[in-house]
Amino acid sequence: MASRAPDAAPALLCLGVIGAAHGVRGAMKVKTFTETPHDIAAYGPLTDEKGERVFVVTSCHAAKGGARITIEGVTDRNAVEALKNTGLYVARDKLPVLEAEDDFYHSDLIGLGVRDSSGGQIGRVLACHNFGAGDLLEVQLDKAHGGTAAFFPFTKAVVPEINIADGFLMLVPPKEDEARPDGQIAPSERQGS
Repeated sequence: MASRAPDAAPALLCLGVIGAAHGVRGAMKVKTFTETPHDIAAYGPLTDEKGERVFVVTSCHAAKGGARITIEGVTDRNAVEALKNTGLYVARDKLPVLEAEDDFYHSDLIGLGVRDSSGGQIGRVLACHNFGAGDLLEVQLDKAHGGTAAFFPFTKAVVPEINIADGFLMLVPPKEDEARPDGQIAPSERQGS
C-alpha cells in the first residue's frame, strides 16, 4: 500500500458534535474534540460536514464532557433537538500551524501507513477514537496481518514514532497479557477450556 500524501489532509475538521439541549432557550451541550472545550468557538463560524450550513457560536462555556454553547438563530429546545448529533466543522486553514515536532491533529493520522518496528507495512490508520478511557487508533490491517480492523492504545509505548511528512507511523502492539487489566484471565487460560 502506498502512503498517504501529506497534503491530502481533509479540508474540514470536526471540532465537536452537538448533544442534548440544555434548558429551553437554545443552549446545547457539545462534545468537543479540541484541546480545551472553549476552543470550539475560537476559530470563527463553524459548518456542518458538507460545509452547507453555517453555525455562529454566540456563547461558550466549559461543561462536563465538553462545552455548553448557544448558536445564532437557535432559540429553543426543539431547534436544538433538530440539530442533535450534528458535527461542527471548521476549515483546516483556520487552525494554527503546529510548530512542535510532536504536535499534530488527529486528522493528520487518518490514512497514514502503519509500520512494524522493522519498517514493514502492516496496515493503514482508519480513525482515532476516544470512548472515555484514552485515545485509540483504529487500524485496517493488511491481508498478510489478518485483513481486519483493530484497535490499539494511542500511547508513546505503542506508537513510538509518527512521521507525518513521510506518511507513516510505527506501531508496537502490546503483548496480550500487557493489554489486560491485572488479574483478568483470558478465556483460553481458564481451567476446563
